Amino acid sequence: MRHLLSAADLDHTTAVHILDTAAEMAKTQSREIKKLPTLRGRTVVNLFFEDSTRTRISFEAAAKRLSADVINFSAKGSSVSKGESLKDTALTLQAMGADAVVVRHQASGAPHRLANAGWLEAAVLNAGDGTHQHPTQALLDSFTVRRHLRGTDVEPDGVGSDLAGLHVAIVGDVLHSRVARSNVDLLTTLGARVTLVAPPTLVPVGAETWPCEVSYHLDEVVDAGPDAVMMLRVQRERMGGGGGATSFFPSPLEYTRQYGLDARRLARLPEHAIVMHPGPMNRGLEISADAADSPRAVIVEQVANGVAVRMAVLYLLLAGEREKA
Repeated sequence: MRHLLSAADLDHTTAVHILDTAAEMAKTQSREIKKLPTLRGRTVVNLFFEDSTRTRISFEAAAKRLSADVINFSAKGSSVSKGESLKDTALTLQAMGADAVVVRHQASGAPHRLANAGWLEAAVLNAGDGTHQHPTQALLDSFTVRRHLRGTDVEPDGVGSDLAGLHVAIVGDVLHSRVARSNVDLLTTLGARVTLVAPPTLVPVGAETWPCEVSYHLDEVVDAGPDAVMMLRVQRERMGGGGGATSFFPSPLEYTRQYGLDARRLARLPEHAIVMHPGPMNRGLEISADAADSPRAVIVEQVANGVAVRMAVLYLLLAGEREKA
């Protein structure tokens, strides 16, 4: 694996291997001393052109726990705000000796351009590009699902298992969600059945060609008994135009009634079903406080699992490359 740009690039064997490696990384994080010497001497750059808290901190924690040197680069207050191009930024990072560049960009395809233009020799990890892909989020989501629904007393992380036979419902603003696209790719690669649930105005054109089902009725999907329900944030900042979010649905109250996960819908889910959310949450819009704080919710655990998954990806990209050399 040279780069990680899209969840669609991962085949079944590679995906399971990353999840198994993440399980090993997760075990090290329960120790008193969490740091490993694996990437000592390597430099990881977090190149963020978009605001982020969870993803940036998660990648930073992952790199530091592998003993890498970390450089955090924010577009705000940098030469980018003065008009510097992506190419010149990449050439600067190359001159500084970056071994891996974690990039988040508002333009779909920017990480792919960075990885394939010949500007950088470093490994490129996509931390979210526009409405396109967010592969490590999909990996941590699959890791969380596997731990809860495939784990056993002998193997609590479900090491070696995939997600065959499981049904995952992804609910909400699919149109603007790179998380939804990445999860459809990875969950189906791992054998799960995926149903997208959204109002027609928030379903992307061509979604019927994706390897999943599409529904406009959350109650019907809840009654079908999914094993996991992943609520998506309503991305109001991406909903341009004079009406903003109300250009896509009549009102926040109407959206909550039709597509929000509340205590009533939560009670109708199977006992083993888990509730997920990539964060940050709009409490009271796509998810109620009752659902977000329920024992079934694994939202905080997703954040913790993100560190282990990103440690695994950095390890496989950089340490694996070193071992081959």
